[in-house]
Amino acid sequence: MNGASNSWPALPFAEWKDTAITLHMWTQIVGKIRLTLSPWTNHSWHVTLYLTSRGLTTSPIPHASDTFEIYFDFIDHNLRILKSDGSHRAIEQKPRSVADFYSAVMATLDELQLPVTINTTPNEIQNPIPFDQDEQHRSYDREYANRFWRALVQSDRVFKQFRSRFCGKCSPVHFFWGSFDLAVTRFSGRPAPPHPGGVPHLPDAVTREAYSQEVSSLGFWPGNDAFPTPIYYSYAYPEPLGFSEAKIQPEAARYDAKLHEFVLPYDAVRTAKNPDDVLLDFAQSTYDAASTLGKWDREGLQEIKPSLHFTHLRP
Repeated sequence: MNGASNSWPALPFAEWKDTAITLHMWTQIVGKIRLTLSPWTNHSWHVTLYLTSRGLTTSPIPHASDTFEIYFDFIDHNLRILKSDGSHRAIEQKPRSVADFYSAVMATLDELQLPVTINTTPNEIQNPIPFDQDEQHRSYDREYANRFWRALVQSDRVFKQFRSRFCGKCSPVHFFWGSFDLAVTRFSGRPAPPHPGGVPHLPDAVTREAYSQEVSSLGFWPGNDAFPTPIYYSYAYPEPLGFSEAKIQPEAARYDAKLHEFVLPYDAVRTAKNPDDVLLDFAQSTYDAASTLGKWDREGLQEIKPSLHFTHLRP
């Protein structure tokens, strides 16, 4: 049986773009709450969301002597807020404007005695509308929100397998709400030239710190109006000479000169006989190209396999 199944759902961007845009803004609101309250971690790893068996979570966020967690549930379609004192609330994920969602989240946090003030301007998009003023984006299709999450679940699972092959510095597999993508990034261990910046509504200092070291990054992105198809991507920064001409697997992969990335259509993976193998081939071949052409210490960064499996027992 090929991969075109319920596990790897179809996700044509045109069919759910209004929901995608609204959900993007909702994740930015939740992500900015984590950003505001969490200690800074290199490369902005303190702002991301993570996949769960039901949706996306912030993981625990500190608030004075308390902690709380916010997670999107794409099965029951509720935003849940859980506080360390045992209190909890749920906000229905339904067709509602970004402004209404923002108001509901902030009011609920106040009710739980978790007040926070965030920057209400969306990041990394053109012509942003402040969250508290955005009445334009108000779509929420449960079926497609769930499909998006299921695509992330499969991507997260395979990305973690790929991540385990590397013993150098590597990011978690995490969801960046600014760019609305799931990513995992490997590092060479060497500094990189200063990034030129220029990401819309993102301070250049943040971008330059994020790319302060040489990287090879792999990700999944659902698309947007300008590039209306879900893709897997892989890029290197700095891009080594000859990277764009590298031979990448599978054949459906290509180098996009505008994005400066190798891209592989999500549909080429989900309809394959063995989607995991196809995606892992793309991940490995793009890393091989970046690390070989970039003269990384590949031997020192290669996978270390334990010689035996054991269970830790008390003496």
